[in-house]
Amino acid sequence: MTLDLPPVRGTIIENRSLAGLTWMRVGGPADALFLPADEADLADFLAALDPAIPVFPMGVGSNLIVRDGGIRGVVIRLGRGFNAIEVDGARVTAGAAALDAHVARRAAEAGRDLTFLRTIPGAIGGAVRMNAGCYGTYVADVFAEARAVTRSGEVVTLTAEDLRFAYRQSTLPEGWVLTRASFDTPAGDPAELEARMAAQLARRDETQPTKDRTAGSTFRNPAGFSSTGRADDVHDLKAWKLIEEAGMRGARLGGAQMNPKHANFLTNTGGATAADLEALGEDVRKRVFQNAGITLEWEIMRVGEPADK
Repeated sequence: MTLDLPPVRGTIIENRSLAGLTWMRVGGPADALFLPADEADLADFLAALDPAIPVFPMGVGSNLIVRDGGIRGVVIRLGRGFNAIEVDGARVTAGAAALDAHVARRAAEAGRDLTFLRTIPGAIGGAVRMNAGCYGTYVADVFAEARAVTRSGEVVTLTAEDLRFAYRQSTLPEGWVLTRASFDTPAGDPAELEARMAAQLARRDETQPTKDRTAGSTFRNPAGFSSTGRADDVHDLKAWKLIEEAGMRGARLGGAQMNPKHANFLTNTGGATAADLEALGEDVRKRVFQNAGITLEWEIMRVGEPADK
């Protein structure tokens, strides 16, 4: 579909395949992919864009399946103009395109503790959007504020109250684009923080298929959580264990597989389509429900349209 788009200082690519921009390497094209030069360019574009044209903000594609038919409307992907990292006392501010791992390392060098971000795939925009967490700490625990551009092109500041963090989610209106976020961080010794991150990486590499084409954890752990996103100890079931008990570790469909190393990692073994991946995931959900009476919720975001039959 050809869209009538306003002029920009950044880059617009029409009918751009998105497969190469996701960790799973699947998906069809976007009607248009917009790479804004900076926040002002993004704001001007959204202010002038026809309100009827849908907008989808896309990070680095680490937790995403784009369906084979692609995405209608404009996909917005932030790049170099949005990856700055600043440390001012306890406050760490990072652009939405800054990788989680880079932010954790930069903070540690300055003696600030954001080590939980070190092993989380993706960028800061997605981490805030999904209230990412690891080792018992979540974005909600350290979040100070964020900036975003609304669908109408207004630049706004968001508080934790605005985002209403919960387990693996926040509330952000459709079409709004996060551009940066600030965190109030605890202090730590740089050497100790670096050692902790090294241990976390070693543990991750030992237990997770980090060299395979995955999108991180496929399903949320079905545990009880409070409105802040912290565990409230109602129960502590693990998705991988439920999948394994349902006999779905290593299960295959086309080029898709539930990874033999970690059952909660949906994997493109080569040649998988988005339809293969999503269908296998739905089969896993069905089998887990039949076996345990629990409905797993997707953690991977699935967007776009299926391919024409």
